[in-house]
Amino acid sequence: MAENVAAAKRVAESRVVLSMMMNPEHANALGNVHGGVITKLADEAGGLAAMRHARMPVVTVAIDSMTFEEPIYVGNMVTLTAELTYTGRTSMEVRVSVMAEDPLTGYTVHTNLAYLVFVAIDAQGHPHPVPPLLIESPEERLRYARAKERQDERKKRHKYEQSSRQRGVQGEA
Repeated sequence: MAENVAAAKRVAESRVVLSMMMNPEHANALGNVHGGVITKLADEAGGLAAMRHARMPVVTVAIDSMTFEEPIYVGNMVTLTAELTYTGRTSMEVRVSVMAEDPLTGYTVHTNLAYLVFVAIDAQGHPHPVPPLLIESPEERLRYARAKERQDERKKRHKYEQSSRQRGVQGEA
C-alpha cells in the first residue's frame, strides 16, 4: 500500500495548457470554428495530460462528453486546459476546458467542456497500469467522485453492449 501512495501523482503534475489562434482553415463559411477542430484539440490536450501522468503512450478509448456552449470565431485565441479527474488500473479520465479569447478586446468566454478516457499502453500495445491520482482539494475530491460515477456508468454500458452483441441484439441508435 505504501508503494501505491508513494507512486501517486498530483493533478497539477500532469496539467496541460495549450493555446492556439483560430484561422480561416479551422472554420466554416460563417467564420465559426468547426466542432471537429475543437474535438481534435481536446483529444490532443487530454492525451498529453494522460501521457504526463502515466509517462508512457496512451490511446483514446472514449470521448464521454463534449459540450459546445458558445461559438468560437476565426481570430480567437483558444486555450485548452486538460487535467486528470480519475485513474483506474490502466485508464485515466481527463477533463478538458476550452476558453476562447478575442485578443483585440480581451473578451474571454468558456466555450467547451469535454471528458475523455485514455488507456496507457506498453511497447506491445497492451494496457499498462498507471499511478493513482493524489487528491488534494475539495474540488478535486468532487471531480474524482463524479468521474468515478461516469466510469462506473461506462463499464455498465460496455457490459450491456457486449452482451447485446453476443445475443445478436441491435443496439439503440
